[in-house]
Amino acid sequence: MAILELAIAFFVLAIIAGVMGAGGVAGLSMDIAKWLVIVFLVLAIISFVL
Repeated sequence: MAILELAIAFFVLAIIAGVMGAGGVAGLSMDIAKWLVIVFLVLAIISFVL
C-alpha cells in the first residue's frame, strides 16, 4: 500500500507544480508517479496469482 500512497503523493505534487508553473518538476513527478503505479500493479498481480 505504501507504493500506491507514494504514487498519489507524487501525482498531487505534479498537479501543484504544474499550477505554479514549474513544468520540469511537474513532468518529473508525473514520471515517478507513473512508474510507482506500474510497480504497484505488477506486485498486486503477482500477489494475487501466488
